[in-house]
Amino acid sequence: MTVDITAAEIPTRDELVSLYDAVGWATYARDPATLHRAMQGSSRVATARRDGQLLGLARVISDGATIAYLQDVVVRPAEQRHGLGKRLVEEAFAPFESVRQKVLLTDDEPGQRAFYESLGFAETRDFDDGSLRAFVKFG
Repeated sequence: MTVDITAAEIPTRDELVSLYDAVGWATYARDPATLHRAMQGSSRVATARRDGQLLGLARVISDGATIAYLQDVVVRPAEQRHGLGKRLVEEAFAPFESVRQKVLLTDDEPGQRAFYESLGFAETRDFDDGSLRAFVKFG
């Protein structure tokens, strides 16, 4: 069966909760209204569907000129390790080819590191001569 990847629509709240719950991201799923509002405020949301079922998504927040931030890459566990995440990231970033900074923040899991490195990302400490720093503040 064919998987359709598009950036044409935002998933419903119920679809988002189901997807985020499937990967254990309960913090997001506990507040469906905020999660849905986050999707609506994103610059681009790429979704993957098979027979109408939401299999995964990737979303980018960007100014369209200097920075594009990859916020989420979420793929149902049964669909992982088949190239779907890569296809979603490529679709989400498609309009931002000329943007210099493509950034993400993720958990420290070996599988995630390998995935993002396979897409050309590098940890800031590994970039160039190690002089690049990244900072984050959670409220």
